[in-house]
Formats: sequence, C-alpha cells, structure tokens
Amino acid sequence: MKIIDNFLHEQFFEYLKGRLFHPHFAYYHQNQKVDYGDDGEQFTHLFFADGIIKSTEIKLLEPIFVLLKTEVSKLIRVKLNLQIIENEIKPSMFHTDNTIENATTAIFYLNTNNGKTLFKNGKEVKSVANRIVIFPSNLEHAGTTHTDTKYRMVLNINYK
Repeated sequence: MKIIDNFLHEQFFEYLKGRLFHPHFAYYHQNQKVDYGDDGEQFTHLFFADGIIKSTEIKLLEPIFVLLKTEVSKLIRVKLNLQIIENEIKPSMFHTDNTIENATTAIFYLNTNNGKTLFKNGKEVKSVANRIVIFPSNLEHAGTTHTDTKYRMVLNINYK
C-alpha cells in the first residue's frame, strides 16, 4: 500500500475540484454504496466501466492516469463517489473492487473530512484533499460516512 499526499500539482487540483464540484456536473443517485441492499446511499459519476468510456468528462482525469503510469486501455473502472453528510461515522461493507489478477486500486480524495478508508488488515487512511492511496485490488477495504463537511468525494480508479 502506498499513500501519496499532494498527488496533483496544486493548480491542477484546484481546477479539477472546481469542475467536479460544479453545480452542473452530473451525478446519479445510487441506492447502495457497495452492493444492492446494503442500506447505503450516494451519488456517483461513472467515467469508465466494462471496457467502455462512459463519460466524455474522463479527459479531466488524464493527468491522474499519467501519474499512475496507466492508460485508458488499461482501465477497469473509474467512478466518482459523492456522499452527503451523516449524523454518525459508520463503515460500509468490506469488499474488493474486482477479482482481476494483478489489478490495482487507487482512491483519490478530493476533500478533507473525517471519513476514512478502512482496510481489513487494520490499516486506516484518512480523507485528506489531494491524497491518493494505491493498493492491490484484492485487498479488502471499506469507506466510512463522515460528519464534518457537506460532502465526501472520492475518485475510485481500478486499473492494470
């Protein structure tokens, strides 16, 4: 597992945040966080899945892919999760993002809040703006809710 703070150049990070937090950026309501019936709720924007670009906005993320040393052709899934403030901090279900051999997951945090990413091995990563955590996709992890900001926004990238 690797944690990198100040992952993006500050100027680009602020530009990216401005675009993703813009009132006209499209988010879609999901009745689950990990799996159907998990009682979770969030808004998402799917950039890439099933070998297909799902959003023309994927071009915004190109500098991230360059830093991760991956290409769109090696992407598995790219999804932006936006969660609304809750009254208490609760973890979601532990899960793996996929079962593809030698795949990698990167979680990029777009804002600082008291939410976390928990790992079944006991490690925790705090949500800090412009931080990324990179780990093997088969490592079980869970996100938590947050109580101190309006939103918690994370970009989840799965790639080979």
